[in-house]
Amino acid sequence: MRARCLAILLMLLAPAAHAEGAFPSTFQVKTIPANGTQIHVRVGGKGPAVILIHGFGDTGDMWDKLGAELARDHTVVVPDLRGMGLSARPESGYDKWTQAADMRGVLQTLGIEKAVVVGHDIGTMVAYAYAARYRDLTEKLIVMDAPVPGVPPWDEIVRSPQLWHFDFGGPDMERLVKGRERIYLDRFWNEFAGTPAKVSEATRRHYAELYARPGAMHGAFAQFRAIRTDAEDNKKAIVTKLTMPVLAVGGEKSFGKMEAVVMRNAATDATEVVIPGAGHWLMEEDPAATIKAVRAFLDGKK
Repeated sequence: MRARCLAILLMLLAPAAHAEGAFPSTFQVKTIPANGTQIHVRVGGKGPAVILIHGFGDTGDMWDKLGAELARDHTVVVPDLRGMGLSARPESGYDKWTQAADMRGVLQTLGIEKAVVVGHDIGTMVAYAYAARYRDLTEKLIVMDAPVPGVPPWDEIVRSPQLWHFDFGGPDMERLVKGRERIYLDRFWNEFAGTPAKVSEATRRHYAELYARPGAMHGAFAQFRAIRTDAEDNKKAIVTKLTMPVLAVGGEKSFGKMEAVVMRNAATDATEVVIPGAGHWLMEEDPAATIKAVRAFLDGKK
């Protein structure tokens, strides 16, 4: 009886299933010690490795459809970034160079040497830092709909009034958002989507619940508050351009072609893809077109 009650309690405390689906049952869920913290990771498939790195407003759950597709012929690793999702929430280490080391620690624990690195939003910033820090261990790099701090035309991009949240954070801002996480997140889903209705109500509830957990918004704010440090790190990194193949994916109603403009300033071999009609939330707004672009790039079809 006690075991049954405990099972029910755990079910009630767990976040609702991601509305867009779930990872295949063949995926394993692990907590991996990495770089002084604990990273929540989903791992599935077999073959060459791909690591999928999420951004703000979601967690590794965003990659369920892409993860399922790539697991047919790849080993797919899907972490939650430090301070986000179900990973630990340390007080420091939110600069993207440090988080690249988190990702490296995860892959090393899994016995993976080289990988394709994929990022969206904040995950794009971590993915670039990973590729710059571990150049010989990065097979290919895929970045989606986000600037890379310090990489031109960063100084123009960061002036956009829509990016005020880059400097939003601290105890008072956390007090403002506490209990209103859904309202704060709706701002991103509504203003940055090409079609806000494509970010479903169930998906919004799922992520709002995760971001309402103790310390979650503190960790999320810390991701943005580190961007000034990231810019200085990346200004040094771009002195030597990346040489691995890079795919730059932008939503037509968001970064669009600018994603490739940024990456051509950081890499010698950048391929441009724009997802028609989509805004920032590529995996929610047009997963089929996004997956097709990723698959073509991995298969060597530009």
